[in-house]
Amino acid sequence: MDALLPLAGLVRSVSTPEFSGVTFHEVTAKSVLNKVPTGSNMPFEWTVNPYRGCSHACVYCFARKSHTYLEFDAGRDFDSQVVVKINAAEVLRKELAKPSWGHHQVALGTNTDPYQRAEGRYALMPGIIRALADSGTPFSILTKGTLLARDIPLLKHAATQVPVDLGISLAMTNEDLAALIEPGTPSPRARLKLIARLRDAGLGCGVMAMPILPWLTDSDEALDSLFAGLAQAGATGVSAGALYLKPGTREWYMDWLAAQHPGLVGKYRRLYGNGWYASKEYRTWLTGRITHFKAKYGFTGSSGFSHRNARHSSAATDAQTAGVAVPLPGQQPLF
Repeated sequence: MDALLPLAGLVRSVSTPEFSGVTFHEVTAKSVLNKVPTGSNMPFEWTVNPYRGCSHACVYCFARKSHTYLEFDAGRDFDSQVVVKINAAEVLRKELAKPSWGHHQVALGTNTDPYQRAEGRYALMPGIIRALADSGTPFSILTKGTLLARDIPLLKHAATQVPVDLGISLAMTNEDLAALIEPGTPSPRARLKLIARLRDAGLGCGVMAMPILPWLTDSDEALDSLFAGLAQAGATGVSAGALYLKPGTREWYMDWLAAQHPGLVGKYRRLYGNGWYASKEYRTWLTGRITHFKAKYGFTGSSGFSHRNARHSSAATDAQTAGVAVPLPGQQPLF
């Protein structure tokens, strides 16, 4: 569909042959540093999202409903109507230079992916990384995008200035299923290679193995393949957990399920009822299987990825500088 205007700060809307089916809405933002509401259970306080909407088109994406705040729908529009904050780096640098900025950790990839295909066109992330590192602000990035490899030299340098926490989102190794359910993402094989490249570059790389999809990616065969691949690639830890179905995501996912796996629709309805989460019994069972495969492949005790590590590294650095020994909070797997 066409954009439902007005979008605040809209400069122009662009469609190009190399991004067939996607419209970019270029906007100038007044602010890009977002404070997480007080009382949130998120493991971070500040975020930056240079893009709204995501051409990865993951059917299960939890952020779909956020697109409705822009008068787009949570389905096809989320995949194809991408808002680009073209001045994100410049605005961020100014915000971080304010005397009131407390150098808190900033999380990227919390809503939509900063290394989705649009980043190949707009190249916003290098300026964002430099602004964060130059200001002494620790940061974390979670992505499915192999375009992150472009910025490995920049990230290595940033890691000498501030704590940097990197995570790759990968929850399946079945290439055919991935092509259906996350059609705009780099393949699982490509993401495993990215993990290996990050590790070869001396950078840590946790993995967010979420969501595990009931009856699609939760078999012992699927989980063994996933954890074996992550271990071989050199992942520093794995956080894993089941699909949850928020409003906006639930409708889109269930429509996809009805088209691709109609025999599972009734099972999902019984498993999820009217809620967001799978039944407690299922989650307990899945936790047991995840614990088994983490142990099998040497991930027991690893923190995985949760946007917490950069914050804790920063706390440790500050404590060491002050000559004070401060124990860090334990890392809880996101089961």
